[in-house]
Amino acid sequence: MHVTGTVPPPAPAPQDTPDGTPDGTGRRTRRFGLPVATALVMGNIIGGGIFLLPASIAPYGTISLLAFGVLTVGAIALALVFGRLAERDPRTGGPYVYAREAFGDFAGFLAAWAYWITTWVSNAALAVAAVGYLDVLIPVGEHRWTACLAALVIQWLPALANYAGTRYVGAVQVVSTVLKLVPLLLVAVGGLFFFDAGNLGPFRAGGESAMGAVSAAAAILLFSYLGVESAAVSAGEVRDPRRTVGRATVIGTAGAAVVYLLGTLAVFGTVAHDRLVESGAPFSDAVNGMFGGAWGGWAVALAALVSMTGCLNGWTLLSAQTSYAAAQDGLFPAPLARKRRGVPTVGVGVTVLLASLLTVYNYASGTARVFETLVLVTTFTATVPYLLATAAQLYHLVSGQRDRVDRARLVRDLVVASVAAAFSLWLVAGAGYQAVYQGVLFLFGGVLVYAVMAARKQRTAARATTAGR
Repeated sequence: MHVTGTVPPPAPAPQDTPDGTPDGTGRRTRRFGLPVATALVMGNIIGGGIFLLPASIAPYGTISLLAFGVLTVGAIALALVFGRLAERDPRTGGPYVYAREAFGDFAGFLAAWAYWITTWVSNAALAVAAVGYLDVLIPVGEHRWTACLAALVIQWLPALANYAGTRYVGAVQVVSTVLKLVPLLLVAVGGLFFFDAGNLGPFRAGGESAMGAVSAAAAILLFSYLGVESAAVSAGEVRDPRRTVGRATVIGTAGAAVVYLLGTLAVFGTVAHDRLVESGAPFSDAVNGMFGGAWGGWAVALAALVSMTGCLNGWTLLSAQTSYAAAQDGLFPAPLARKRRGVPTVGVGVTVLLASLLTVYNYASGTARVFETLVLVTTFTATVPYLLATAAQLYHLVSGQRDRVDRARLVRDLVVASVAAAFSLWLVAGAGYQAVYQGVLFLFGGVLVYAVMAARKQRTAARATTAGR
């Protein structure tokens, strides 16, 4: 096993060839351009959580908006790091590729394993949460198994779009991103015309110090930016990835930050503070307050469903792409390296199957406690590939490798990477002790998987060497 950056990058597989080349099945794949790559980033960052965020941070007062600003700086720094890493190595896999290239197979496996767990567990969480919004439109929550069936359908529809190929994945992502942004921007922009400073409430509503209030609000908001790596993970399916990935990542992250900040500010200014603290649907309350009537609940529920469907579409692809990249290098089972129409079909199937099993288990258990615990674990596992990717960037910058470092940008890149590292560590701290403890157990389980896969890889290499003599 390598412990330094001496792992030679594997030869690109047929699926990672330039735009318009066959994907191994005789067909030609369609690559993502800048608009689709940007939509993938924005769509994966902006999930269903945005519709509850204003009420979640309202108890801390308007000082919580400062936490948004701090987190946005950290998220954009991380986005810039991914852009620079993609310029250096534009292969599919994102954090996995960067960690493995810099530190060897084991670090790469940990990045892939942690990210893979994050994606399919999060998919199950998104589907279950989406049922709650669907129930506003269609009563499906009255019976447990009706709700379970609805959650499974919500998961499998985006999976079918993935099976259709990258062309359809991109189309679904663009459409869902546009549809989710329309109502959010309606509140964000329209709220400026109905803004009442009297609704804002106190600057610091709780009894914490200013720093304590910002940190407490940040702990809630930290995970709103998960997904900044989306374009980097799918770099092999992006046209001109050395340029496009970085631009899409920064534009998508900045766009999501603007929507988050303006939307939250508009809700703060259109819904009275004491009512907002108790609200279960803050955007609905804002729409009803702006335009009257009770149709806000329907509109927000529909927007949330579209938002979550787009997230499921994107996260399913990212989960499959991560396992595909690791399987190509012999660190995940070989079937996960199969592609069709630019999409790792086996990886998509495994992702949706595991998420479906977890969903069924959640409903069968009759309690959300186990499920909620697993979801909290993903908030920790998501930070593992972030930290490893940031460490890889710092490694390249400090090692003095002339072929890997742009000396004209060295100081700027070091500052950006340091900010991104601090942001990643803050994510770990915000996950909480229980999530970190249980997340480490998930990682240690992966160590056993790595032992088996590494042994098989070494045995295969030994056989190839013997056969070549």
